[in-house]
Amino acid sequence: MKKHSLIKGTIILGLAGIFARFLGLFFRIPIQALIKDEGMGYYQMSYPLYMTFVALASGVPLAMSKLIAEMNAKNDREGVGQVLRQTLFFMITVGLVVSMLMLTFARPIISILKWDPKSYYSFSVIAIAPIFVSIMCTFRGFFQGLQNVRPTAISQIVEQVGRVVAGVLFAYLLFPRGIEYAAGGAAIGTLVGAIMGSIYLILTYFKVKKELPVRKVSKHKHILADLAKAALPISLGAAVGTIMSLIDSILVPQQLLKAGFSQLQSAVMYGQLTGKVFTLMNVPLALSMALCASLMPIIAEAFYLGRRGELVKRVDMAVKLSNVISLPSTLGMFFMAYPIMHLIFMKDAAGYEILQYISISIPFLILTQTSTAILQGIGNYMKPVYNLALGCIVKVIITYILVSFSFVNIYGAVIGTILGYGASCLLNMKDLKSTLNIKINWVDAFVKPAIASCIMIIAVVFSNASVYNYTMSKELSCVISILIGIIIYLLFIFILRIFEYEEIKNKLKRN
Repeated sequence: MKKHSLIKGTIILGLAGIFARFLGLFFRIPIQALIKDEGMGYYQMSYPLYMTFVALASGVPLAMSKLIAEMNAKNDREGVGQVLRQTLFFMITVGLVVSMLMLTFARPIISILKWDPKSYYSFSVIAIAPIFVSIMCTFRGFFQGLQNVRPTAISQIVEQVGRVVAGVLFAYLLFPRGIEYAAGGAAIGTLVGAIMGSIYLILTYFKVKKELPVRKVSKHKHILADLAKAALPISLGAAVGTIMSLIDSILVPQQLLKAGFSQLQSAVMYGQLTGKVFTLMNVPLALSMALCASLMPIIAEAFYLGRRGELVKRVDMAVKLSNVISLPSTLGMFFMAYPIMHLIFMKDAAGYEILQYISISIPFLILTQTSTAILQGIGNYMKPVYNLALGCIVKVIITYILVSFSFVNIYGAVIGTILGYGASCLLNMKDLKSTLNIKINWVDAFVKPAIASCIMIIAVVFSNASVYNYTMSKELSCVISILIGIIIYLLFIFILRIFEYEEIKNKLKRN
């Protein structure tokens, strides 16, 4: 089976992730137009709970990829098969239990968390999805451990297509019964997407199974124990972002009520934060998650085989890629928040100020994810979890205090997110430096991407204004200016020699 290098794997998963996110926008745009911010609030109240399970389960493919990469490095094909079989049985069991609990205690959970009772329909549908998420996560971990990210990439697109088509269809069909039913219809898309992604991965496994000859070796007796040892901290690390969203879903509506806003106003503001802002932030985060998925088995393999020189180069490349992704994303979303939201959400730009300020958290968030993947890839599982937990505590305290002030309101959650990820990022980078005893070239890794990003955003803002003066179309000027910005940014990456041409060429040709 073909293996992919760090850059190639990141590009494949990143492009698939971004394409999947854009497909997701085709879900959000008609849904937003149909059920408005109120309906998105009902849908999003329960969605973070589901995404918390997804994030916790996402630690399993990362842990699997680490174990499989190590077994594959010593040609233990039977061990690879054992990891898959035992993990699949365990994950399906967990998925069934979680789904049963969510369905059984749906109304008590909604009542305890003080969500709007109208979110029940979305919650009940989403509760079934963990079963199929468990299957997808397991097979993705299998393929990523063999350093073949293509099945994972394609499954993301298949999943999103199912989500978009089914979600929009059922939301439209159920809309006459009420906004809460339409929100439940949108949730059906999540379930259908998970089913379709699972089916694709299962079929792909049976196609490639014959390429994996079984070798007679002694059976591994502690696979689940080894997997749990790696998966639990990795899952906790991967889940922190979603846990922060879950915290928002619990704290923000409650604190907005304390600040004097009505339940409807709270749902609208929360819908803007999660239904619009987080949707747009997911585009650069798709690249970050792709980097982490490609990074884990590659770092684990280099560390396991004792190749320090190769390990240092891969860490340096990962940090550099993180900043190349995050810095232009931050500046683009800060200075182009209104045009982007006006374009994406069909002239409904309400909440663009939230996007402006929360974009400041992107560099901290992406570097936190990358450094967590590196530390856990070398077996240092718990340090990043502690750092992320501390960031979570910072987030909770700041959100709880600030959102209750009417003049701060939803921006309290934004400030909490920035400072929470900022704390986690600084602690992770400190641990990375001390653990591996390496020096990161910050001129190449940070200063040069920052210069390229600044030049890019100047060109974007100038071209947006110029094109608008000629066309009087906000949509066209936004699209053209973003395309110009991408071209200029890529050009200056080469002019400033952030990446050497030969380095990229060799990486892309590898294997």
